[in-house]
Amino acid sequence: MVEKRISPQSSALIGELEVPGDKSISHRAVIFGSLAKGRTKIDHFLDGEDCLRTVDIFQKMGVSIEQQGETVVINSDGADSLIEPKEPLYFGNSGTTARLMIGLLSGLPLFTTIYGDASLSKRPMDRVILPLSDMNATIFGRSGGKLLPLAISGKELQAIQYTLPVKSAQVKSALLLAGLFANGETIITEKAKTRDHTETMLGAFGVKLNVDGNTIRMDGKQSLKPTRIYVPGDISSAAFFLAAAAAKPNSSLVIKKVGLNPTRTGIIDVLMQMGAQIEIRNEERIGGELLGDVKISSSSLKGIEISGDIIPRLIDEIPIIALLATQAKGKTVIKDAEELRVKETDRIAAVVEVLTTLGASVTATKDGMIIEGSQELTGGNISAYNDHRMAMMGAIASFFTKEDIIIDDISSIAISYPSFFEDLKRITTN
Repeated sequence: MVEKRISPQSSALIGELEVPGDKSISHRAVIFGSLAKGRTKIDHFLDGEDCLRTVDIFQKMGVSIEQQGETVVINSDGADSLIEPKEPLYFGNSGTTARLMIGLLSGLPLFTTIYGDASLSKRPMDRVILPLSDMNATIFGRSGGKLLPLAISGKELQAIQYTLPVKSAQVKSALLLAGLFANGETIITEKAKTRDHTETMLGAFGVKLNVDGNTIRMDGKQSLKPTRIYVPGDISSAAFFLAAAAAKPNSSLVIKKVGLNPTRTGIIDVLMQMGAQIEIRNEERIGGELLGDVKISSSSLKGIEISGDIIPRLIDEIPIIALLATQAKGKTVIKDAEELRVKETDRIAAVVEVLTTLGASVTATKDGMIIEGSQELTGGNISAYNDHRMAMMGAIASFFTKEDIIIDDISSIAISYPSFFEDLKRITTN
């Protein structure tokens, strides 16, 4: 455990910053690069613990992967060359690695066992395993196959037509990965659009699929072709600085080359609805992914209701949005976010507990929370719940507190943003 005491931040946020590569895209680039026959190069890769778990897994399955900081070079002989790992595969705290790899491993002719840390071992895997079972997958595990550790006996799968009961890009991606090795056409329909990095990247690796509204169709038995990937800055990481700059007086901040995929920009939409001054510059598209520079200046903010189809587009940003709402005028209501209950921790309960400890008036609901605005926060001892987004939210809270904040353990931040505190120091003016 690494405890950290943070004094109240009196300074504004000024300057320019490029945040680390997108975690979701970094994971997928390693997975698809390992399945493609040939050389794939990944630039601006997220050198964080979660993504390094994915690199380690494919190295254990016989893929040559060289990683130096933000550059990863994969030389693979293709999916057919993957070997059965000699030891159980460890996923740490990475839910993305777990759910995507369950889908992939189900369709490979290999036997694998997989496990994670204490937090990941509590997260539900049945949302992936149930539809995979309909595809003829053989998976065994705790609690009737719902929880890690799991044993997977990979084999030939049959394509299915499936409507996602939950708003989860991880489930969608797991089924698409399984569908690559299945007989027939996999058809997946979402009730609400979730992040589409998997569909976009499959296209970049030469896979043919059709996306029509919320329905994806893909024939199985397709091969991937190697390519070069540039990973945009992670908007989920940028969100912490964007929120702080929106509310801290006299702030003016530019986040450069950040991902602007429409399935991920709910945080920008919410900030604008709350009254933030935002300008998007230098937009470009690389490998199918949209990126650009985001300029934000401080302004007077107002509370809003956040619900419905926008929730999947900002599910990871809700902790920092909740903190921001304490500084807005009026009440903010967050609904339809029950997915937060099964993240690294129960993020609804965790956010309410942390903000209440800091002196805010926040009420938990079944699927979200109600936050009173225009609040001066006090400070105090808070828990990060071994959750990187909770730890970073606690650090950003220091811009709005009168007293020190003591975070019990900031080590989880290395999962997605190892240089978080260095970057924070770079854009503050004390």
